[in-house]
Formats: sequence, structure tokens, C-alpha cells
Amino acid sequence: MPKEITSKDQFEKLLDGATEVRVSRQGDQAKVKLRTRDALYTLRTTSEEADALVKGVKKPVVEF
Repeated sequence: MPKEITSKDQFEKLLDGATEVRVSRQGDQAKVKLRTRDALYTLRTTSEEADALVKGVKKPVVEF
């Protein structure tokens, strides 16, 4: 079961342990998903904020 995170700070802390970053867009809303060894974490945000979060990420980014 995915775990939902609510802040950008949590996202940045978990990013180091992620193996992949996934972005799912629906209109102007987006879900950014972090796949770690132990769990899948999701962050609901706007599409513009999702672009800013994944910009410069050194992990593989997959768009859905």
C-alpha cells in the first residue's frame, strides 16, 4: 500500500533512498511518486510544483 506524504521537506528527505521517481498528471494536478526499497510514497501537488520537484533529480524520472 502506498504511503502519502504531505510536504516537500518529507519528499526531499526520502529522495535520497529512492530508486525511481514517477510523475502522474491529471489536468493541472499531479502525483509525484517515490519508489524506495521498502515502500512507495506519493505526494499530491500541482503540475507546476511537480516540475519544480523533479527538476535536477539524479534518479530516473518516469512520466505517466
